[in-house]
Formats: sequence, C-alpha cells, structure tokens
Amino acid sequence: MATQQDLQELLRLMTVGRKTPMLQAMAQIKALQAADLKSIQQIAEAPLSSVQAALQDDKAARALQNACKAFLKRGPSAAAKRDAPDAAAAASPAKRPRPDPFALRPAEMTPAELEKSLELPLCLDEERISRAVVETNRAPLVLAFAVELLRHTMPEQPLSSRLSLAQGVVSANSRSKAVSLGLEKGPSADEEGWGEGQPRVKVMGREIPVLKRGGYHWRREEKGGADAGALPGTSASATPEPDKNPPSSPATTIAAAATWSVSPSLTLKDSTFVARAIRLTSPSQRRPLMQSLLASVPALRSATHNAWAYRLAPSPDGPSPPFGLILGGGGGGGVREESFDDGEAGCGDLMLRVMRETGTVDTLVVLTRWFGGALLGPDRWRLMRQCVTAALAERRRQRWHAGGPDAAAAGEALWALDLEAARQRRNATTVGGYGSGTRMHRATEVVGMDVHRPEGARAYLLKSFASVVVEEEGQEKKEEKEEEEQDKAAGSGAGGAAVGKKSPSKKAKTQKDAEKEKEENLGLLLGAVRIVMDSWADHLGPAELDRRAWGWYVAVRPDVESGQAGWGAKGKVRLADILKLKRPDK
Repeated sequence: MATQQDLQELLRLMTVGRKTPMLQAMAQIKALQAADLKSIQQIAEAPLSSVQAALQDDKAARALQNACKAFLKRGPSAAAKRDAPDAAAAASPAKRPRPDPFALRPAEMTPAELEKSLELPLCLDEERISRAVVETNRAPLVLAFAVELLRHTMPEQPLSSRLSLAQGVVSANSRSKAVSLGLEKGPSADEEGWGEGQPRVKVMGREIPVLKRGGYHWRREEKGGADAGALPGTSASATPEPDKNPPSSPATTIAAAATWSVSPSLTLKDSTFVARAIRLTSPSQRRPLMQSLLASVPALRSATHNAWAYRLAPSPDGPSPPFGLILGGGGGGGVREESFDDGEAGCGDLMLRVMRETGTVDTLVVLTRWFGGALLGPDRWRLMRQCVTAALAERRRQRWHAGGPDAAAAGEALWALDLEAARQRRNATTVGGYGSGTRMHRATEVVGMDVHRPEGARAYLLKSFASVVVEEEGQEKKEEKEEEEQDKAAGSGAGGAAVGKKSPSKKAKTQKDAEKEKEENLGLLLGAVRIVMDSWADHLGPAELDRRAWGWYVAVRPDVESGQAGWGAKGKVRLADILKLKRPDK
C-alpha cells in the first residue's frame, strides 16, 4: 500500500526531476493511481505496457519509467529514507535556498530599473495585427487581457504590479478550472482562509488578495526621457525651472515652484502626443503656469497644438477635497471648467470628459501634439485620451509619494498574493519533515509572504505565442508543386535522371529566431487588446470595462477539447477576431 510519502516523492520526481508542470503531473499521478501504480518503485518494476496504458502516451510512459529506475539506482529506497531521515539528508545534495519573494532581481535593481526591465513589446499597426494568427493555450491569453485591462482600471499601478495582479487572475482561474475537471480536489488556499484579512481588488470579475508594497517609489518627480518619450527638440529632462527674474505675483510664484506630471509620448504616423498635468486652485494661475512650462520645455513652442483644460472645485477659497478628487463629480455642482483646443478640434472637450470621469478637480491639463502630416481618424481620440489618463494617473502617484494631505487617496503599489504557494511552502516546512506534522497557521507568517512575481508573468507571455502562417500556406504549396513539375520536366529532358527530385526544404528556424518571432507576436496581440480596450474606455467606466473584459476573452479564446483532454491544449487565435471587438465608430 502506497503512503503519503510515496506520493510526495513521485510528485517531486515528476515536477523537479522531469520539469513536468504541477497540474499535468497531478493528472498523470491520478491516472497511474487508477492503474494501481502509486509509488516510484511500483512504476519502475511494472511492465512498460502497464505504464503506457495508464498514461496513454508511449513516450511519456517510457521516460517516466526510466526516471523511476534511475531514481532507485541513485540512492536508498523511499522506505529507507523514512527510517533514516538524517542519513538520507546527508546523502542528498544541498537544496537551493528559496528566493526571497520580495527581493528585486537582480538585488541591485532600483525600482525604475525594474520597471524598465519588465517593458513588453507593443505594435499598434492594425494592418499587421489583422493578418496575424497565433497558437497558444488559454492561460497566457487571460494574462494578456488582464495586463491591458489594468492599464485602464488601475492606471496608478506600475507595470510590475499589473503583471503580478494579472498572474493572480490566471492562477485563480486555473485552479477553478482544475477543480471543475477533477484534476484537483478540496478547498483552495483562499477558501481555507490563507488570504483572510488581506485587502482585495477585482480584476476580470475575480477577487484577488493583495499585499501593499509600502514605500515603493518607482517614479520620482516629473522628468522626460524614458517616461515622457523623445520629444522633438527636447533634452532628456522636462522638469520646469523658474525664470531667472520671476515676477513677484502669487500666481507666478506658484508657477515657478510647480512640478508637472508627464505622460509617455505616443507617436503614430509621425504625429506625437504628450500630456502634462499640474495642480491649479485659481483661474489666474493658468497663464503663469503655461508660461513657465513653455519656458522650461522650449520644444513645446514648436508644437502644432498646445490644448489645455482645467476643472476647479466648487469652493476654491475653502479646503479642497483629498487629492483634488470629487467622487462621482460631473460638470455640475458648481465645478468650474474651461478648455481651449488650440486648433486640435474637440481636444478640450475630451480632456474635460476624462477629468469628469476620474472625478479630477483643481487640476490643469495641457495636451501637446506635433502633427505628422497624416490624418489619424479615430486613432486620434484614442491617443489623446491615453495621454491625458496617463498624466492624471502620474499626478496621483507623485502626490502620494510626496506624502501630502491627499496621500491616502492615491493608493499604493500592490502585489498579488500567491496563496497556493504559501500553503504548499508551509506544508513542506512543518515540524516532522516534508509532508508530515501539523501545518503552522497562516497567521504566523507576517514577513516573506508569497507573491506572484512579475518576471515570471512576463517570461510566460514572451514564450506563449507562436506563429501560425495561414494566408501563405496555399501559396507555398503552389510554389512547391510548380518546382516539382519543373524538376520532372527537366528530368524528362535529361533521360529521366532527375525525375522525382525534390526541391530543397526550408531552413529550420533557430531558437533565437523562434524567440524573436514569439516576442513580435506578443507585441501584436497586446496591440490588438489595447486597441479594443482604448476604443471602449471613452464610453465605459472602469467597473463596466472590468465586467466586459472576461466576455471579450471568451469570445476569442482558442477552441480546445472539452474535459481533461483540453487541459493545457493549444489552439489558434486570429488577431483579426480581437479587433472585431472594437467599439463601432458612430
């Protein structure tokens, strides 16, 4: 009769020794148990046909049985290990230390360097996107949708947090699916209370337990460069500086000491957009603030348009709401609004609409555009909204990091907690050795809680989208047939010596080429999802956008077999189908 220790050893052999994914290993163990093969020794001694019949995969069965035989040859049996744990521990190689889940990787990375290292590829060329077809399984597609969704629903979060939160969604969804398919049993770690007392956020309809990353300053005061993009004629720094001889009026004194938040610059068809936001408490401050900005960033004077808009709280002489926010604020209720298009038709109204949707008051926004010579159509609205939203989100981050009176409203960067990993780690380190003894209560672990790391989520995205060439297959076959006919004709003329000669096969892709192709495919996929999200962001609030995101994913996810046969299976995703989810132009 096999024991719990036998199961643990078999699971470790499959997941650590053979690098089998955990859920796949559990499914194989379940199939082996049904065939009364419950330990490494039983699998090693059983006829190969019995293992093949259990796994229904000849290659996997042969590899597993060989691994079990090698395991028995390398050291004492499982029973001997249980009887002499100290000797077994002495004979076994030293285990690698578990990495600190909080440590930046590498440790010397600053937050800004970490965020830059996590940047994802992105392509917004709809023509290229519409031609692409990728092969993937469902989990990385959920991850891609969640990462892009969080840009709108939680714009104040850095990329590292968005990747972590998105991976939390994938983990929760995969666990639920495994339970429904019978691959896992029992309550989840969350249902057992491992996430009790932790704050939660909703992403794609799922409640994700999170951990606040207190004091994580991933972006400092306003600067250009990587965040603001390369603006025409600018240097790396875009931080405003006071005039050498500033006037002594209160308004210009405020302007001289002010700090602007900057959005990333976005370029399409040689048109470049960038937005800036700053605190404003009186209409008289607008002009000196604008003058100070143009003086500190001279390239803005060469821009085609410098549109602006501001909103002021109902009682500008009284105390302002926290962080200048009025929850649910609209155009009424005494809020003062003003805007100027500067030739960019509709820009001022768009900026005011974004500020109303986010409940922003006591703020001035300037949107700059360098016209590239080509009309952008509906993309113009998407780019302008994206810049304004990013500038306002950066403004919230700056004011929270400054620790001002509105700090509580801006929120902190978050990690998604990995509750299943925390439970497994506790089970593995209880008194009495691996898999035995009494589990320590979750509440005893305060420091070092397991989180979903962003590096893993990014690596998963980069390797998950292979190309499926559909449109060129017919042409390739036609060319091959023509070459064969030419070879036959040439062979007939030469006495049949060359009849049946085949054209040389195409050179196989190198691993480097395959990785580059997958990275490009990820950029196309993220671009497709971003275009869809941006098209709806003008018309849906964050809660409604979150609610619809899961339905959009379901509409385009790859078709796989139902039941356990479809677990982890791959299918085709036509990116043109994702683009069809865009909001129709009215």
